[in-house]
Amino acid sequence: MTEKKVTVEELLEKAKRPAKLAIAYHSFYEGKAQIMPKCAIRSAADFAIWYTPGVAASCRKIKEDPDAAWTQTNRGNYVAVVSDGTRVLGLGDIGPSAALPVMEGKALLFKYLGGVDAFPICLNTKDPDEIIRTCELIEPTFGGINLEDISKPKCFYVLDKTRERLNIPVWHDDQQGTATVILAGLLNALKIVGKKPSEVLITLVGVGSANTRTAYVLFRAGFKPGNLILVDTKGILYAGRPDLEEQRQENPWKFELAQKTNSEGRTGDIVAALKGADAVVAASKPGPGTIKKEWISQMASSSIVFACANPIPEIWPWEAKEAGARIVGTGRSDFPNQINNSLGFPAIFRGVLDVKARTVTDDMCVAAATELARFAEERGIHEEDIAPRMEEWEVFPREAVACALQSIKEGVARVKPTKQELWERAVTIIKNARESTHQLMKQGLIKPPPPEEEILTTGP
Repeated sequence: MTEKKVTVEELLEKAKRPAKLAIAYHSFYEGKAQIMPKCAIRSAADFAIWYTPGVAASCRKIKEDPDAAWTQTNRGNYVAVVSDGTRVLGLGDIGPSAALPVMEGKALLFKYLGGVDAFPICLNTKDPDEIIRTCELIEPTFGGINLEDISKPKCFYVLDKTRERLNIPVWHDDQQGTATVILAGLLNALKIVGKKPSEVLITLVGVGSANTRTAYVLFRAGFKPGNLILVDTKGILYAGRPDLEEQRQENPWKFELAQKTNSEGRTGDIVAALKGADAVVAASKPGPGTIKKEWISQMASSSIVFACANPIPEIWPWEAKEAGARIVGTGRSDFPNQINNSLGFPAIFRGVLDVKARTVTDDMCVAAATELARFAEERGIHEEDIAPRMEEWEVFPREAVACALQSIKEGVARVKPTKQELWERAVTIIKNARESTHQLMKQGLIKPPPPEEEILTTGP
């Protein structure tokens, strides 16, 4: 099937449409998340149970047995979405207040896709140690923490230290979430082109938070470290590169990757990194033109191109196809094969919360990615449909169960339900969240937004 060539102007106009609606819609609803009761309130008399004097009994029980907090409160379904606003989407360092709409959006996806009660927490500090300390201070309230939109390299430090110090799962979606969905897409793309993960040569363009963690997750999934070539703005990473030696203290993660990857010892730029590669995963500067057609043409036959920059991918999909790529994925929903973080974090947290896990690991990312890939494969995959889509809600409980079972396997789960119990719980909670929203809309308690065309023609 031949892709329709769309002009840059048409694509940019299409990309602007949600932004034009966003100002008006956010103002109309005054945000997009709220707290709702989950208990029965038959009359005002019930407040004597839920609040004083009855609540004191629950407090005493938790004082005697701290683990009772997981059943006496909603802690086991609370996640904090923590950000300092230093690397927000494609906007950069816009500060904590301006980051709040994104964190609210994250909370919305957590609830609707995973049934998780998430709270946006935007911090008025850029100090990584203050961010870590804040996470320690709020730990008693939450079952997990989602770090979000924190600039590199401190995001790596914050993740590592919070995972060391806290006894609940801590996750950085820009790292682990991206890596999970990229792995899922690669697994199915490689099945289609008939290549094995242990044999392929993969180039990662951009060595920020996304591709750094992607490299580590690919290692855990069976891809050979020496078969990965990473390239940043200064060129290919290799052992002994002088600037990496100089920055070893500031960014030990990039230094370590330089030692583990690129067994050929390649040097040079993106062109050299792409030569003969079976797949490229780009998480770098928005295009078009960041990656050029002639570079793709030098990749191996039946090559795979994931151009994940938003709003414009590093190379247009049709250009990559014309240059010889067989499978192309982007971060956009209006092209085939969207590589979207939202497929990962809601269900992974559903899974770790349902077993009250003490941490979340890269192996859980692998388990989640494997289930995502399996779901898509079972319903049928082809070159333009390699990954599940967000509207396929059944994938989320399956992914949650896979992650929960991996938590149990790794010995970090506080409780150990059966696979069937985990499935029933995940389905119930996720369906409840979705159907509650639909009922509120049906009853008019969530009002319909103003007509799109009215906003687009008159402006917000």
